[in-house]
Amino acid sequence: MVHDTHARDVAFGLHPFANLQSPAEVVRQFTPNWFAATMGTGILALALNQLPVTIPGVKIVAEGLWLFNIGLFVLFSGLYAARWIFFFDGARRIFGHSVVSMFFGCIPMGLATIINGLMAFGLARWGDGVAPWAETLWWIDVAMAVACGIAIPFMMFTRQTHTIDQMTAVWLLPVVAAEVAAVTGGLIAPHLADPSSALDVLVVSYGLWALSVPLAMSILVILVLRMAVHKLPHASMAASSWLSLGPIGTGALGMLVLGQAAPAIFAANGLGQYGDAARGIGLIGGLLLWAYGLWWAAMAVLITLRYLRQGLPFNLGWWGYTFPLGVFSVATLKLGTLLPIAAFNILGLGLVGALLVLWLVVGARTLRGAWRGDLFVAPCLLDAASRDIPCERSAPPA
Repeated sequence: MVHDTHARDVAFGLHPFANLQSPAEVVRQFTPNWFAATMGTGILALALNQLPVTIPGVKIVAEGLWLFNIGLFVLFSGLYAARWIFFFDGARRIFGHSVVSMFFGCIPMGLATIINGLMAFGLARWGDGVAPWAETLWWIDVAMAVACGIAIPFMMFTRQTHTIDQMTAVWLLPVVAAEVAAVTGGLIAPHLADPSSALDVLVVSYGLWALSVPLAMSILVILVLRMAVHKLPHASMAASSWLSLGPIGTGALGMLVLGQAAPAIFAANGLGQYGDAARGIGLIGGLLLWAYGLWWAAMAVLITLRYLRQGLPFNLGWWGYTFPLGVFSVATLKLGTLLPIAAFNILGLGLVGALLVLWLVVGARTLRGAWRGDLFVAPCLLDAASRDIPCERSAPPA
């Protein structure tokens, strides 16, 4: 009778981690993929905060999501640190995995959304005193973003096994972290009291943008060739079709934010003659990148519809739908504040609405999968145990 009761409870999901051998598997199987949830949650909070219309309660919801996102980031950081402490041999296998290693970029990008929220919500609540704290966190974020953008591609070149037919847009993840940090720098710099520090942050942010966007555009060229020759990837990687929109939306937002911040900072440092040029380049460059993103957005929608007809299995990769759509939404709303064209605000509202619905769907399914334990899977460990093959030759995460 006791056994039957336990089996029934497991079937109905009444016990947490019912599909894991033990709760310790949550730590042993924890991967950086989970930080994609902090990216999606953070960008939704920021997008809701920038809506061009006043909707009662939305600002409170946005700030609540930001605080919730901080909790998520702390929890995930603790779990991943615990994996390295208690399961070091398994944790280090990630460096040889051709897919999961790409998700290291999600960690600094998740942190960036928290820092952006500190400027969006913290300034109003606690005043300019939050700017130095944001700057300190930003430099940490910059270090992680640059490390991911250099170290992961180097491992791709030296110890991982990649083929064009297995390539997906996840190649973008370690690269894009730098341009996300560039946007954050553009938000922080105008609020720094020391003009010299503000200039340092601004110049480094431009450098971060250049460290990321051109390389991301190069990867997109290869991705177009890969899809034309080898067609779409497996359905388990369906969400990767949206990742292409990420560097484009973030690149556009970076140009717009940095272009707005540059004139006053340049003027305060005796470089006022460059201010108007920076503002103009930011607007035109951001607009061009945004328009380029429309093609990728349309392609992502069509590809997703095709996958839906064939059946679309849920996995943590679904968070890949949220952040790219979110940054493109925020870039659209930003253009709406700079150009007297109502279409940008209307489109931005629609995109944020779609983002909210998507976040609710993905969040609910993630909670269910986490409760049951289905989503705690480290592909490198799974493949090495079941196939006895090197990690760098293992399959994409299911």
